[in-house]
Amino acid sequence: MLIGIDPVISPELLDTLFRMGHGDEIVLGDAFFPGDSFNPRVIRADGIKIPELLDGILSLMNLDSYAAHPVVMMNVSAGDKLDPEVEKSYREVIDRLWPGTPATERMERFAFYERCKKAFAVVMTGETRTYGNVILKKGVIPLGKKM
Repeated sequence: MLIGIDPVISPELLDTLFRMGHGDEIVLGDAFFPGDSFNPRVIRADGIKIPELLDGILSLMNLDSYAAHPVVMMNVSAGDKLDPEVEKSYREVIDRLWPGTPATERMERFAFYERCKKAFAVVMTGETRTYGNVILKKGVIPLGKKM
C-alpha cells in the first residue's frame, strides 16, 4: 500500500496510468466486456465497480481538457433499455474531481469496440450493470496544479 493512493489501484494499473501519455485512452470495461478480444493490454480489477475505479483513477490523472469528449460510453443497441443511473454514478465522480468536464459522448457499439482496439489499455472490472463500459482520455496536468 502507498499513502494517498486508493487501494482499488493495483500496481499494474498504477504503472499503466503512469506510462500513458496525454491523449492516450483507457477503457474501463464492465464484467461482460470482451477486453482480451480487443486489446493486448488487459488489467484485471475483478469485483471493483467502475465508480470506485473512477474515484481512484481520476485522483491520479486528469481528463483531456482539449478533447471535445474525454469521456465516452457505448450507446444502447436497438431493443435494449439504458439505465440512466449508470452514467449518473460515473458523472458524479467525474464532476466532483474534474468539474467542467464536457458531457459524455455516446458511441455506437461496434464503433466503440474499434476505438477500444486503439486504447492504451483495458481494465476489466466487476461492474455488472449493462452498458457500463467507459473510455477515458488522459490529459496534461493543468498549470498550477500541484503534482
